Amino acid sequence: MPAFTRAIVRPPGPSFAKGLTSAGKGAPDLSLALAQHDAYRDALRRCGVDVFELPPSDAFPDATFVEDVAVIVDGHAMLTRPGAPSRRDEVGLIRDKIAALFDHYDAIAAPGTLDGGDVCEAGDRCFVGISDRTNEAGADQLGRRLESLGKRMEKVDIRSIRGLLHLKSAIAFVNGMFVVAPIARALPPLSGEPAIYIGDDETYAANCVEINGRVLVAAGFPRVSAALKGRGLTVIELQMSEFEKMDGGLSCLSLRF
Repeated sequence: MPAFTRAIVRPPGPSFAKGLTSAGKGAPDLSLALAQHDAYRDALRRCGVDVFELPPSDAFPDATFVEDVAVIVDGHAMLTRPGAPSRRDEVGLIRDKIAALFDHYDAIAAPGTLDGGDVCEAGDRCFVGISDRTNEAGADQLGRRLESLGKRMEKVDIRSIRGLLHLKSAIAFVNGMFVVAPIARALPPLSGEPAIYIGDDETYAANCVEINGRVLVAAGFPRVSAALKGRGLTVIELQMSEFEKMDGGLSCLSLRF
């Protein structure tokens, strides 16, 4: 994986509990969510990352999930067009920061939709989930940009997998291999790739993040942590209970570049 030196984050705002979710785990506790987000931000810094923290948004309950509104690959940024209509205007909240950090950026145009949570970079390839949030037109627009960067896009249709919001809800690319939840095991073209396969009761932990030789993992999933440590990786476990209630994972909370 490339070295990450910077990240963009946004703490959850006062309306966080009004965000989109299908988790069925109850309403999040905002004060606890803020403490968990602080720990996440501090972990990024421990991994050697300079963190840009944007102000919380009350107008957009899901705005803390900044990964969905932009894709950054090899120092090139593309603003997305989120698949959920209620999240479309979140892109405007981050545009100025992207413009300040990048000399040039692209943007997904209608009728394309793309959520960053559906984009899994894996070496010279990028797997893009075709989901309820990301459509073919959006994936194709990203694919053309990736091709110009020497990357190859491979689409992965996840629409038939019940309960899978984004591709990266079920897979991560860590240390040259995939971490794969049970619901994603049969997905072509992922089947046959080097992988750590995790159990049904630890599906949430599939959304882990490798940063400069360390791996951020949701706390409470000891077998996933042990498997990663067994590959010689340093694991940082983070409490994520309040973000899990809102269908969010570790990767969702930052844009890393």
